[in-house]
Amino acid sequence: MSGLDLNLLPPLDALLRKRNVTHAAAEVGLSQPAMSRALARLREIFDDEILVRAGRSFVLTPRAAGLAPRVAAALGEIRALYKEPSFDPLAERRVIRIAAIDVQTILFCGPLMARLRREAPGVELRIEGYGADIFARIESGATDLAFALTTSPLPPGVNSEFIASDRLALVMRRGHPAAKKKWRIADYGRYDHVGVTVLGDGRSELDARLAAVGVTRNIPLVTPHFAAALAAVATSDLVTTISRALARRFTDSFDLAVLSPPFPDTELHSTLVWSAVKNGDKLLTWLRGRIGEVAREVLAAEQA
Repeated sequence: MSGLDLNLLPPLDALLRKRNVTHAAAEVGLSQPAMSRALARLREIFDDEILVRAGRSFVLTPRAAGLAPRVAAALGEIRALYKEPSFDPLAERRVIRIAAIDVQTILFCGPLMARLRREAPGVELRIEGYGADIFARIESGATDLAFALTTSPLPPGVNSEFIASDRLALVMRRGHPAAKKKWRIADYGRYDHVGVTVLGDGRSELDARLAAVGVTRNIPLVTPHFAAALAAVATSDLVTTISRALARRFTDSFDLAVLSPPFPDTELHSTLVWSAVKNGDKLLTWLRGRIGEVAREVLAAEQA
């Protein structure tokens, strides 16, 4: 490769198509003497005349005629390296891996897949769980996107984008002894709770908030699934504090009472996170937009 002069490819392509030194020179922006020198160099490289006079015009030699389509194809491939590829979701064929909890899969996956079937039928989603290695998976590209909260700490090299807001809800069965009372923060210490831990580390922002005012919950059941927490409180005197949108989705089927927690700032701001190395991925950018649209529509309907 070190002996090749790739700068001769555009003049060669122009000569093969125009079959005229003057016209080829004008197309590639060379003077006629410069194009004549390029032709002389090409004749030396290929040991072939390339162009030969036939009356008042020039014709290609058999060798040059065979080169013409190959040179055009090679130049097309080289130009494509520097050209921004067009993006058409209808033409995409990809499997996208997203880390999500059951809140997002239950609320968003149905309407999101309905849109993808229409707008990007070749795109498939694989929903994955979290774990202590979630950020390593994102940074390596093994996981394309992950749902998180705006309060979630992110390591360097991981980007985030706000998508929608939900609220916390205090949930119990409709016949629960405390379903009709006005809850105070101290009541969190008087009733048994179902806890939900996504990463399995036992940490909870809610417990940290309660600890700040001297309240400790008794949590006889801990699960990684929010829907399981709802199922548990539906048939016991346990209570739980989870997504209001998810709780309302199951209010009738589980016969639940959905109350506002007795503390301010109950909003849950959801984000999508991804590796900074995938900032240029047009499909992921497009998909994040669609997920955000679906999430906002679903959560607005559930909060109404």
